[in-house]
Amino acid sequence: QVQLVESGGGLMQAGGSLRLSCAASGRTFSTYVIGWFRQVPGKEREFVAAIGWTGISTYYTDSVKGRFTISRDNAKNTVTLQMNSLKPEDTAVYYCAADRLGRRPTLLYEYEYWGQGTQVTVSS
Repeated sequence: QVQLVESGGGLMQAGGSLRLSCAASGRTFSTYVIGWFRQVPGKEREFVAAIGWTGISTYYTDSVKGRFTISRDNAKNTVTLQMNSLKPEDTAVYYCAADRLGRRPTLLYEYEYWGQGTQVTVSS
């Protein structure tokens, strides 16, 4: 089992940057694919980015490619989402999640463990 805690959200102007962190408990962190998802009120939670066990494989939704970068440090049990060139449409609650099998890392229902989320607000 793994517990996840997100941090780093906040208010930022369009064009700015934020860095989200996902801290995980447990000695098996390196065996989980970690994903970031986001949700706005009234809409479904959507995939943003994911990273494989070793950090070599990364996945992004089209709307964040070239702006967001996901990375992980297995020694520190953390995954980071660097968000640059932020847009108002990036406003959402951001969640990190852990998936043991890693078969389809872009699919929400594949993930077994979730954090509580952190709010990101981008003003125009």
